Amino acid sequence: MRAPLGRRPLGPKGRARKHRGRKRDVFSGVSIAAATVVLLFVGSAIVAIVAGGVAHFGEAIRSEEVLFSLRMSVVTSTISTALCLVLALPSAYALSRTNMPFKRVAEVLMELTLSLPYILLGFALLLIFSSPFGKALKEAGFAVVFEPTGIVFAQLIVNLPFAIRMVRTAFSEVSPRMEFVAMTLGATPGEVFRTIILPLCRNSLISTLVLTWARGMGEFGATLMLVGVTRMKTETLPGSIYLSISTGNNETAMATAMIMLLLSAGTLVLANVLNRPVGEVRVGPQRRRRRGGGDGRQH
Repeated sequence: MRAPLGRRPLGPKGRARKHRGRKRDVFSGVSIAAATVVLLFVGSAIVAIVAGGVAHFGEAIRSEEVLFSLRMSVVTSTISTALCLVLALPSAYALSRTNMPFKRVAEVLMELTLSLPYILLGFALLLIFSSPFGKALKEAGFAVVFEPTGIVFAQLIVNLPFAIRMVRTAFSEVSPRMEFVAMTLGATPGEVFRTIILPLCRNSLISTLVLTWARGMGEFGATLMLVGVTRMKTETLPGSIYLSISTGNNETAMATAMIMLLLSAGTLVLANVLNRPVGEVRVGPQRRRRRGGGDGRQH
C-alpha cells in the first residue's frame, strides 16, 4: 500500500531523530517547570516585601532615623568599595600574573575567608581592634570598635576576598599571548596592565564594583559583631530593619526593606547599562546586511 502523496514513512534514522526530539522536549519541560518553581519562590519574597512596605513607604523615607541609616549605608559602602577595588586590582594581578611567595597559601586563605560566616569575620576584627594594638590606635585617634569607621572595616573584610576572586577570574580570561606580544614590543608590565588587561576586563570590573557596593549595603553580620547597632550612630539600613523588628515595628521594617529593594534594583539597572558593549547594535532578521553594504540579496 502506497503512502499518501507528500508523506513518506519514517525510516529507522527518522524515527530515532523523532525519539531524540521528544527526549529533548521532556528535558525542556522539566527545566521550565524547575525555573517556574524557583521564580515563584524568589518572587514571593519580593512580593512580600513590597506588599508589606508600600503602605508605610512614604512614612519611612521621611523618618530621620531611616534617612540617617540610608546615608550611613551609602557612605560606608562607597568608601569600602573604593578600598576593595584599590586593593583587589594589584592583589589579583599578583595572584594571577606573578610568582609571589606563598602564592598557594594566599589562595587558600582567600577561599577560606569566603567560606567563613560573616559574624565570625566580625568577631575576628573585634579581637584585633580590642587588642593592645587596637587600643593604641584608639589612643592615637583612630577608633574602630563601636564607631562608624568599624562599619567600613566590617564591609571590607567581607567583600575584599570576593572582589579579589572576581577580578582574578576576569584577569585569567585575558589571553597571555596578547601580553607576551606587547612585552616583545617593549611594553612594561605596568603598561600591559593599563593598556591591555584593564580595557579587556572593563565589563567584569564594573560588575565587581557594582556587586561589591551592593553587598556592602546589605552587610550586617560582621557589622553587628564589631560595632553593634546604635541608633543614629552606627545604624545602617540592615541595622535599622533589625532594630525595627526587635521593637515590634514591623511596618517600618518592611518599608526600610523596600528601600533596600529599590536600591538593589537601581544598582542592577546601572550595572546592565554600564556593561553594555560599546557600539552594540541589535540585528533582527529583517535588518541583516552583508558586510561592505548591499541590500542583503543573494547574487
